[in-house]
Amino acid sequence: MKNIIIIKESGDKAIFNRDKLRASLQKSGADESLIQIIINEIESILYDGITTREIYKKAFALLRKHSRPTASRYKLKKGILELGPSGFPFEKFVGELLKNQGYKVKVGSIVQGICVSHEVDIIAEKEHYHYMIECKYHSSFKIPCNVKIPLYIQSRFLDIEKQWKKNPNHIHKKHQGWLVNNTRFTSDALQYGECVGLNLISWDYPKGESLKDLISLSGLYPITCLNTITKAEKQQLLSKNIVLCKQLCSQTEVLNQMGISKTRNKNILEDAHALCKSNL
Repeated sequence: MKNIIIIKESGDKAIFNRDKLRASLQKSGADESLIQIIINEIESILYDGITTREIYKKAFALLRKHSRPTASRYKLKKGILELGPSGFPFEKFVGELLKNQGYKVKVGSIVQGICVSHEVDIIAEKEHYHYMIECKYHSSFKIPCNVKIPLYIQSRFLDIEKQWKKNPNHIHKKHQGWLVNNTRFTSDALQYGECVGLNLISWDYPKGESLKDLISLSGLYPITCLNTITKAEKQQLLSKNIVLCKQLCSQTEVLNQMGISKTRNKNILEDAHALCKSNL
């Protein structure tokens, strides 16, 4: 097969990579026979200039025909983008991922620095670690997190750290600033974060501990991955502070309160339970 040029969401060009498509389908839990069917279908429609969005839509439609939960896992990247528009659901979601790792978490705090007070998205503590975490939400993968944002976050962290270090209970604690972004970082943002010791996490960075890795390993999928509920219903659930499929599985009465029919209720909960058990 000749090299096919595809257009990524960022606008960059790349050569279509069958192995990357296979890996993404494997992560969704699709079996090998279904993966091969989808790869064959995708390769039959490829042309120079095809967008990754077109490829995704075709693969998603094929997965959905065979297994809704598998399609929901495949939809994870898009589901993360739907944790908006305010960005607060994204903060709550990151907080839940950290709780799952054993951190004591506070979402939305006013923290006093040496110079001024700061509104901090998340304060996380575990053992002798104490972190100030800021969450940067974007509604499109075309929008990266540039160096201005980690510069700003680091300056806020340094002001807070000075105040924290005055606390006798913090003498042996390790303080660090984090920036969690739901899309990606520019190269200079990554370079700056590494240089100053600011922990950066995005959709696919760092390898093995990125957002997609943390979600897949924990099985903590956002309700926005579900393809059995509408966008409006997702926003209703988010407004009720239900961010995870896990929460929906334990608060099933909320679907009745929203006036969702018994048939749809059953389908939604089946998919949510399937995702709750996911740990791929």
